[in-house]
Amino acid sequence: METGKDPFLERMGMAHMGSPKALLGKKGGPMLQEFRDFALRGNMLDMAVGIIIGAAFGRIVSSFVTDILMPPIGLLTGRSDFSNKFINLSGQAYATLAEAKAAGAATINYGVFLNAALDFLLVALAVFLLIRQVNRLKGAEKPVAPTTKDCPFCLSAVAVKATRCPHCTSALAAA
Repeated sequence: METGKDPFLERMGMAHMGSPKALLGKKGGPMLQEFRDFALRGNMLDMAVGIIIGAAFGRIVSSFVTDILMPPIGLLTGRSDFSNKFINLSGQAYATLAEAKAAGAATINYGVFLNAALDFLLVALAVFLLIRQVNRLKGAEKPVAPTTKDCPFCLSAVAVKATRCPHCTSALAAA
């Protein structure tokens, strides 16, 4: 790496390290180009879009579970707030989970866990239904016609239209 006369590097006492311009070159250097190729690869962009959409979809499902689905289930179980169910391990009485957390009490928050488990199950079900529908829209894949066949004498792969085996020169029956 050439050091050249970079006044900034000389002032900083780092002239011996070489110029960053020599490392990067005119268009960013080989490392930057390799990173650019990696980041802009089609699969990488598809994955990034999928993660972003998945995160937004997860928030929608979480809201559906927390705000729409759990209140009726909470009413059926006799309590209005399902996520407020907990087991207090401290021995003192607390009316809500927020009070117990504010006091620093040890609790088992099974209502919050059940909400998270139901969130997961609904997301998994939605993804399953989505993939199932996409597979239906794709349709069945058509079988590809074989391009080779085996020579009956030497068992080497031979083109389907071949009349002689290129390996053992045996005459082949027409396909």
